[in-house]
Amino acid sequence: MDFSLTADQQAICEQIERLCAPFDDHYWFERDHDGAFPLDFVKAMADGGWLGIAMPEAYGGAGLGITEAALMMQTIAASGACLSGASAIHLNLFGPNVVVKFGTEEQRQRFLPPLIRGEQRACFAVTEPNTGLDTTHLKTFARRDGDRYIVHGQKVWTSNAQHAHKMLLIARTTPLEETARPIDGLTLFYCDLDRSRVEVREIEKMGRKCVDSNQVFIDGLEIPVADRIGEEGQGFRYLLHGLNPERILIAAEAIGIGRAALRKANEYAKERVVFGRPIGQNQAIQHPLAECWAQLEAANLTMLKAATLYDRGEDCGAYANAAKYLAAEAGFKTCTQAVMTHGGFGYAKEYHVERYLREVMITRLAPVSPQLVLCYIAERVLGLPKSY
Repeated sequence: MDFSLTADQQAICEQIERLCAPFDDHYWFERDHDGAFPLDFVKAMADGGWLGIAMPEAYGGAGLGITEAALMMQTIAASGACLSGASAIHLNLFGPNVVVKFGTEEQRQRFLPPLIRGEQRACFAVTEPNTGLDTTHLKTFARRDGDRYIVHGQKVWTSNAQHAHKMLLIARTTPLEETARPIDGLTLFYCDLDRSRVEVREIEKMGRKCVDSNQVFIDGLEIPVADRIGEEGQGFRYLLHGLNPERILIAAEAIGIGRAALRKANEYAKERVVFGRPIGQNQAIQHPLAECWAQLEAANLTMLKAATLYDRGEDCGAYANAAKYLAAEAGFKTCTQAVMTHGGFGYAKEYHVERYLREVMITRLAPVSPQLVLCYIAERVLGLPKSY
């Protein structure tokens, strides 16, 4: 595999850099303080046609691959937008894949163009308070009643729900005890977020203030059968289709944040003079930053391999998980080192690196923990017995 960027891929990165230029560190500093959703940034991305980068051309998308989407998200994060910028459009890139692959033509025509044009925003309602990553044991239940489903339940860590028009929701339609396997009996919906039946409570959190995370309480939400994606009871299998692209995109974003932090640290190390010499002349500063560069580049190659395998239609699970793990660890280490390189000023918000550190932490936690990634690799690659 040759992981050198093609001319078209390089052009994508350059265009995204230009688009992000007006949304500089000061812009994201303000969003980190006021918590306002970055609508103007999302509109700029939509106006440029970027929200549909990995969606089919027939519905207004660009018809490109996850590789190009990952490069775009990496460039956004590396601009200093970090996850505040990336998360504002993240779901548009992998969430609708289930509609493209498993939805009807009528659903694709109805759901995809408004997302691609930026007229609608969606949230991803999967995680629940008492099940976490154990998705097969979720409690939210959708009961069939004629041509509709009635849904009751609760979700947590649902991003964008304060501003979303639509919700990608997974719920049980068959009680767990009545299924042959836990992965059976789960159904996927792409539906209106009816706020008369859905209460959204924001979770105050450590970083990424301008992209909300929420508890979602669903009480009698009515979903037309026409908004069900694919067959009843097959939703978990459909959901798996989007997991590898999400891991690849998160990896790309973590690398982007790491590169932004490394850039800041490198600039400061050249400019900051102590005891008559720039601190970047000291090996105690040089070596950790050089190590961060090497680890970010290694993670990037793994991410590009995973994306290439996915776009070829080959099995990419091991590399997607490894990329997410390596990128999150390298990004976190680099952001930590950027704060340390700045010394006391690294703790000051005006230097931005503390924001980078707070935001990169998300990539270690979500969408899957580092421990479960290592379990996956141990079982699927090394053939070791399941440990949980």
